[in-house]
Amino acid sequence: MNRLAIFDCDGTLVDGQAAVCETMERAFGAIGAPPPERNAIRRTVGLSLPLAVRQLMMDGREVDRLQVVEAYKRIFRDIRLSGKLDEPLFDGMRELLERLSADGWLLGVATGKSDRGLHACLETHGIKDLFVTLHGADRYPSKPNPAMLEAALAEAGVEPQAAVMIGDTSFDMEMARAADMRAIGVAWGYHEPRELLQTGASAVAETMEELEDMIRG
Repeated sequence: MNRLAIFDCDGTLVDGQAAVCETMERAFGAIGAPPPERNAIRRTVGLSLPLAVRQLMMDGREVDRLQVVEAYKRIFRDIRLSGKLDEPLFDGMRELLERLSADGWLLGVATGKSDRGLHACLETHGIKDLFVTLHGADRYPSKPNPAMLEAALAEAGVEPQAAVMIGDTSFDMEMARAADMRAIGVAWGYHEPRELLQTGASAVAETMEELEDMIRG
């Protein structure tokens, strides 16, 4: 029976918080609005961009939210094309992915990033070919809706009981629970371990070694 490990991207595979926070601050500035606090921005990482902006501008006008979304896309694209985008892989992640793949695990990604941003990120790190199924926020409802996971399962030909979702936010845990999948949290991301456990994580890994043991379960 095939086994599938699906990873979130920002906060799980790569540390993209600096890029996300800087871009969001600049996007708010582009429409003359005061930027949110960085902790508030980090709390929205994993959501689709429109939903993240909505959470950050709860009292704002819809026209302003749309302008921030478009500014964010433009600024992030410009940073990426300039070669200044910094989204480092977490230490040990490449080796973990390679070991799982070599042992017959199918690998996937379900992320709040756009498809373009996800593919660019994975290509930059030379790990895109390790994944058999890739799903970004462009084509699906935002997490925690399970549509991305359901699509990944169908594409990989794997049943939910043979799959696991690995992520750093409560959105990832809730998404996995909605898809009847096992969920594992990582402690190096953007939500606290207690939140991950409260929202469905079977366990939370503090290190790559712990994560590998939990995935192999």
